[in-house]
Amino acid sequence: MSHPSPEARSRANGWRALLGLGLLACLVTQPIDARAWGAEGHRLIAEVVQSRLSGRARAEITRLLALEPGATLASVSTWADEFRSPTTAPWHYVNLPRDSNCRYESDRSCIQGACVVGAIERQVAVLASNAPDLERLKALKYVVHFVADAHQPLHAGFADDRGGNNYQLQAYGRGTNLHAVWDTALIQHWPGGAASLRTAVEAERSAVDAALSPGSWAEESCRVVQAEGFYPARHKLDDEYTQRWGRTLVQQLAAAASRLAAVLNQSLDTR
Repeated sequence: MSHPSPEARSRANGWRALLGLGLLACLVTQPIDARAWGAEGHRLIAEVVQSRLSGRARAEITRLLALEPGATLASVSTWADEFRSPTTAPWHYVNLPRDSNCRYESDRSCIQGACVVGAIERQVAVLASNAPDLERLKALKYVVHFVADAHQPLHAGFADDRGGNNYQLQAYGRGTNLHAVWDTALIQHWPGGAASLRTAVEAERSAVDAALSPGSWAEESCRVVQAEGFYPARHKLDDEYTQRWGRTLVQQLAAAASRLAAVLNQSLDTR
């Protein structure tokens, strides 16, 4: 049996080294996963909502969740992401034209109801109806998720950059995009962790008009995106950005919790 020559071994080692460097480069530039507020954000909103439910709404939610033993409002808050399909994917966001001045028009931005605004309206109607319990349970899961999505600013961003997905930047030592930063990275890197962020959200006392429509929520989110400085200068996230926009993050999470509680109470209180 012949053995490889020193030259052949040297070439093989060189290829292995290049392959290793290529793999390392792929890992370093792997984008941060983009999942609408991320699991952490959705669970946080659902947990805050739990304490704001009316007695009737809480009882009805408990009854529906009992169809899936062990399920909680927080555990089902990510269901819509976990079972996303080509049909339901557009239900998680609405893209507004940059020349719209953040004005939501269903016939322009939500054709045939295929956006987060239309999805919320449809699923709230099912939840409040006399549909079979399994259908209403699915609607509950969608409502809990989509109301939160509507308050992630870039889920109501501009169509021309796909809600910040095309805005590449460096954040926390990694290459990513602005949408993923708002979905997950700002929450995951919150000073003090999840408990600290939840405390800040629960303490947020800004006035929120819970009676506004889902279209108005989307317009509010879009106006955050439209504000000067929302897109980081030099395509790099720095301490100044996180300090400035950290308050907005808390406000959006708190508004989502307040409005989700109002939607659930209104939909289920009369049953």
